[in-house]
Amino acid sequence: MQYEHKYLDGSSCPYPAGKVVCVGRNYFEHIKELNNAVPDEPILFMKPSTSLRTLEDGIELPDYSQNCHNETELAILFGKEVRKADASAVEDAIDSYAIALDLTLRDIQQKLKDNGYPWEAAKAFDGACPISPFIKKEGIADPQDTMLKLTVNGEVRQQESTKLMITKILDLIVYASQRFTFLPGDIFLTGTPAGVAQLVSGDQLELELEDKYTFKTFVK
Repeated sequence: MQYEHKYLDGSSCPYPAGKVVCVGRNYFEHIKELNNAVPDEPILFMKPSTSLRTLEDGIELPDYSQNCHNETELAILFGKEVRKADASAVEDAIDSYAIALDLTLRDIQQKLKDNGYPWEAAKAFDGACPISPFIKKEGIADPQDTMLKLTVNGEVRQQESTKLMITKILDLIVYASQRFTFLPGDIFLTGTPAGVAQLVSGDQLELELEDKYTFKTFVK
């Protein structure tokens, strides 16, 4: 079934599924766990609309990778065009929020990084961005102080507040919007906290946003 944006109340979203812009290395503890260097400026990469799946659809692991990692992130849906914007314009353009997984084929990514190649083969595959229904703005009290939590098979794997981001949400989007345009229906992923690890077939996942919204998915 083709992916379409949906709101938490079950209503349809008026915007088409667009590109997914992501930021890497935006939490210090995650940088440390992978022995990466702290970047001087945000690291941006993209996933196509074909990477989007509902959490209900489950996670399908690619057969050409042996190590797919979870990366739990706050997602932002745009309802207006954002281009060379300031913080006020960015805030006005945000339509709603969700919790998403930036699935990463860690073995493939490492080979690419070792050779100085782009990451898309490890990040942009079909189904690489499972995402919850979107929660309208008023449903999230403070997106910059929101708890993200991932439980796998009953054990907490990731749990951190968005207040610990290195670069804050509005600043990230302002930075990105100087380089390319966001259209209504595009999504921005804001980075993952520590706790990334391998997913395997049969895993049962529970994603929680703001200690209020809980969503379940599974690995096929």
